[in-house]
Amino acid sequence: MADADVIPLGTRGRPGRGSGSAKPSSAARSLAGPASSRSRPAQRPARKNAQEETSKDTQEFPQEVQESFPVTAADETAAAERDRVAAAEADETATPRAESVTEREPRDGIPYGDWLAAFSSAAVEVFGERWEGRLAEFLAFLRRRVTGDYAVDEYGFDPEVTERFLLAAIRPIAHKWFRVEVRGIENIPTDGGALVVSNHSGTVPVDGLVTMVSVHDHTGRNLRPLGADLVFRMPVVGEIARKAGVTLACNEDAQRMLAGGELVGVWPEGFKGIGKPYSERYRLQRFGRGGFVSAALRTGVPIVPCAVVGAEEIYPLVGNVPALARLLGVPYIPITPFFPWLGPLGMVPLPSKWLIEFGEPIRTDSYDEGAADDPMLVFNVTDQVRETIQQTLYTLLMQRRSVFY
Repeated sequence: MADADVIPLGTRGRPGRGSGSAKPSSAARSLAGPASSRSRPAQRPARKNAQEETSKDTQEFPQEVQESFPVTAADETAAAERDRVAAAEADETATPRAESVTEREPRDGIPYGDWLAAFSSAAVEVFGERWEGRLAEFLAFLRRRVTGDYAVDEYGFDPEVTERFLLAAIRPIAHKWFRVEVRGIENIPTDGGALVVSNHSGTVPVDGLVTMVSVHDHTGRNLRPLGADLVFRMPVVGEIARKAGVTLACNEDAQRMLAGGELVGVWPEGFKGIGKPYSERYRLQRFGRGGFVSAALRTGVPIVPCAVVGAEEIYPLVGNVPALARLLGVPYIPITPFFPWLGPLGMVPLPSKWLIEFGEPIRTDSYDEGAADDPMLVFNVTDQVRETIQQTLYTLLMQRRSVFY
C-alpha cells in the first residue's frame, strides 16, 4: 500500500484534471437543487437592529421560562447599550466620517495657478520685468513673418531679422568676449551716404560682423557690407548674408547704395587680409584697384577709414593646405594652434582685446565730376586711405597694454 499511486477521484486516472466534460454529471446536477433556485442568486438578509433581535430571542423562549427568569434593570441597561452600539455601527457604515474626507490625500497634479506663477517668475528671471511686453512684440513679429507684412529692399536686406537675431546673437560676443572699445564714432555721418573702409583679418571674417554691431549700437544705422562672390555661393551663408544687408562687391551696387544714402562698408584686402599668416599680422595687404574709391568719387560721399585691432589674435593662422583648398574651391584651409587638433573646441575664438577706431572722413565732393575716371587720382586717394588705416593700427597697438587685456 505504501508504493501504490494515489489517484484523485473524478480525474479518470489523470492527476490534477477533472472529468474533461463541460457539462456537470448527473450526480452534480442532483446536488445542485432545482433549476429555479439556481437561476436566482441568493439574497443576503437585511441586518436587523439589536432591539428586534432581542425581542426575537425573548419570544423564542416559552412563557413559563420567561416568568421564571424576570428581566432586571441591569438587563435593560445592557440591552440599551447594545442598541446604542448597533445604531452607531449602522451610521458609520451608511455615512463616512467627516474627518475621513479631510484626511483623504489630494488628487495628483499641480494646480493651474501654481503653473502660472512658476511661468511668470521664470519669465521675469529670463526677460526682466517687461517680459509681457517683449512677449507681445515677439508674437507680433511672428504674425508679420507669417502674413508677409514686412519690408525687404531690392538687395534682400531684412532690417527686422538683422536687428532681432543676427546682431542680437553677435552683441554678447562683442561686448563680453572681445570687450570691444569703440573710438571716433562721431566721425560717421548721422545721415546720408558714406563709405567705411576697414582692414581685414582674423582667418574668419568676424571683424566685419563686430563692426556692424558697433556701428549700429552707437549710431543706430545699419552698415551695409560689400561681400565677395564666394559668400553668396555658399548655400546657407549666402541667404543669411542677403538678409543681413550684404551686397555683392561690385561698383554698380556700391554706387546705387551710396547714392541712396546708405552707410556702406568695404574691406579692400579681401581674402588676402583674413588669410595672411600670423607673422604678418597688422600689415595691410594690397587694396586692389581702388574700385571703392571710384564709387565714392562718383557719388561724392565721404570715406571713413576704420582700423580694427584684436581680430588678428582670435585664430592665429600658422599654416595652410593649398591642395585641399583648391580641391574644395576655397581660398585657404586654415591651420591654427588649436584647429584641427582639438576638433570643434579649436573653433572657439581666443578672447583678445579689441579696439576699433573710426578716423576723420576723407571728403570726395570737392573733386571734379570726371575725377573717378582719372586712374592716378584714384590711386592717390586709395593710397591715402590705406596709409591712414596703417598708421592708426600702429598707434592702437602701442596703446593696447596686452593682447588679452
